[in-house]
Amino acid sequence: MFTTGQLYFALFFIIVFVAAMIYVYRKDFKLHKKYYNGSYKVLIGFLAFIGALFIIKIYLKG
Repeated sequence: MFTTGQLYFALFFIIVFVAAMIYVYRKDFKLHKKYYNGSYKVLIGFLAFIGALFIIKIYLKG
């Protein structure tokens, strides 16, 4: 399905991409704490909204 070269490239790309993301995140960690304080509340609200949509879908289907 994939050649050996393609698999090596994909593996290399994933390793370098994850390493770059970790480096950038650690570099900006102090700014994240300062400017994005409390952003988990938005995530919880979004997940609750999606959950409510699924519950409504199940309720109206039955």
